[in-house]
Amino acid sequence: MRYVHVDNVEPGQYLGRTIFSANGQVLLAEGVQLTVYMINTMRRIGVTMIYIQDEQFEDVEIPEVISEETKRAVMKQMGETFNSIRSGKEFNTKVLYKGVDDLLKEIMSNQEVLVQLTDIRTTDNASYLHAINVCMMSVLIGINLGLSEPQLRELAIGALLHDVGKLEQITDDQCGDPRRHHAWRGFEVLKHKREMNLLIAHVAFQHHETMDGLGQPRGLGGDEIHLYAKIVAVANTYDNMLSDLSGGRRLLPHEACEKMTALAGTKLDHNAVVQFLRTVSVYPTGASVRLSSKETGVVVGQHRGLPGRPIVRIVKSIDNQLEVKEIDLAKHNTLFIDSVLM
Repeated sequence: MRYVHVDNVEPGQYLGRTIFSANGQVLLAEGVQLTVYMINTMRRIGVTMIYIQDEQFEDVEIPEVISEETKRAVMKQMGETFNSIRSGKEFNTKVLYKGVDDLLKEIMSNQEVLVQLTDIRTTDNASYLHAINVCMMSVLIGINLGLSEPQLRELAIGALLHDVGKLEQITDDQCGDPRRHHAWRGFEVLKHKREMNLLIAHVAFQHHETMDGLGQPRGLGGDEIHLYAKIVAVANTYDNMLSDLSGGRRLLPHEACEKMTALAGTKLDHNAVVQFLRTVSVYPTGASVRLSSKETGVVVGQHRGLPGRPIVRIVKSIDNQLEVKEIDLAKHNTLFIDSVLM
């Protein structure tokens, strides 16, 4: 499979990975042959990057920290939870906790897999995938920081619900009243759930506070911010950079990692950023890249300890014959990735 921008997809190519709606239903199934109408529909619903099948890379597998089945189930549970919150009803924490436990089990089993965040996002499913991504990355950071399993469970629930304050229509982060900031509103929603540790509500409350004390909604800084919130802030910031949820230009993973490094110690907790960088793939498997040798290829493998030095497959046509070679950048110190081709 190859990971490409939707503008570079041609009719007749085959979809490499299923596109889901917010409630986990299939919009376009893996393996479907794409038409002009389908490609235009993907653009209309906000899809920018997709996987396509390519016989030259058919053996390339995209390892996942969380299975599609579990993601679909959690997205459905989140949809029910969010609908209850929007309507002012009590939401079922038992169902939500079951989904979190399933997530935790898979994340802990696959903690050596580098996070790629290459799920196909649409306008409809973006907020749900964002919550799951933030949860997944937060747990991995928490594992690296040595949190216990009960702590990881609290962290996971807080991460999954960190943006619940955005569900209330009265939220206005720009009005100057800190109590109308979505972080404060989220705290108000969650603090009344007696079956939840109050620390979970504080994740929603503090995930936009910054280490320098210039964050929102209360201007907390340093040790005033709980560790869970510091961790979620890192995961939330990174996923926002890769999407348009923050309102700015979408960054590529290697660009976002550079920016995260620059924010460490001032806006974001330094230790949390260090552990985050151990969990994320800088160059996602399936991405097309240009090497410093001017050769172009596709990332086909990763190294857990060296996320910036993946394995790249180069396919050339010479005298009507295909020449295929793989370059492991971990073993070629003089070569590096010059750019990502989207």
